[in-house]
Amino acid sequence: MNQDKYILTMLVENEPGVTARIAGLFAGRGYNIETICGAPTANPKMSRITITTKANPLQLEQCKKQIKRLVNVIKLRNMTGEKAVKREMALVCVKVTPETLKKIKKIITAFDGRMMDAGQQYYIFEATGNEDTIDELLALLEPFGIKKVARSGVLALYKESKGGK
Repeated sequence: MNQDKYILTMLVENEPGVTARIAGLFAGRGYNIETICGAPTANPKMSRITITTKANPLQLEQCKKQIKRLVNVIKLRNMTGEKAVKREMALVCVKVTPETLKKIKKIITAFDGRMMDAGQQYYIFEATGNEDTIDELLALLEPFGIKKVARSGVLALYKESKGGK
């Protein structure tokens, strides 16, 4: 059966072990978590956990039902559609030489990247965008030599605007 990528976000009680229980639920059913990101919300008693996973629609529904049963889960939403703002942040360490410096800076600027560290042989910069944008940026930098990459995973919030902007 075909598997699609889904983005699930959940509001949970900010207590030890909650993330482990959610991750264990996925692992126990043989579902892979592609990305997971969690942090406290504006209310320090709650955290938001965002997970991307691949599943078929039946698996997704079963998974959502099981997540909702967990005591510490307050709210669960499927953020896969267009009615959500989805962003990811990446820190990228790329090799620079005097010959490639201008090209690399041009790519970083085109993706609204911010320089974080400029060494003699490597630059570290941050970039944000949707998952496809980050993938495209990494593909453009690959020929220059990417030394390290750290990606946050997808973060998502439902849009508040009626027009979806």
